[in-house]
Amino acid sequence: MASEYEALLKRAKEKLPEQSAEQARFDVPNVRGHIQGNKTVISNFHQIATYIGREPEHLFKYVLKELATPGEIKQNEVLIGRKVPAHRVNEKISQYVKYFVLCPVCGKPDTKLTKESKINFLKCQACGARNSVQVKL
Repeated sequence: MASEYEALLKRAKEKLPEQSAEQARFDVPNVRGHIQGNKTVISNFHQIATYIGREPEHLFKYVLKELATPGEIKQNEVLIGRKVPAHRVNEKISQYVKYFVLCPVCGKPDTKLTKESKINFLKCQACGARNSVQVKL
């Protein structure tokens, strides 16, 4: 009886697809921009927001609040009201992705932000998890 079970188990394992050791990574593009006088101009902000699947305004509000600086969205670029190094903006975008994009259960970026009666939820399309998030904007 035990040998039959082991044979069935071995046959089932052989039919399973091979898992690759390499997992697809979710790499957010770095900001591209320049300093113009006392302002920082970011030219690919909309592309970053599109890549992570969030509204540019939501991401923009988060970045401005975290940097404690004024700013505005003009056509296809973002103006930040003071000189800010690109690595600081990239840090804030990475924090945003961690809190508002990546699923805390499976770690995948396939999520949607939804609001239900004053509570914001991060709903994962991959694993079905639903977690509340505190929007500090």
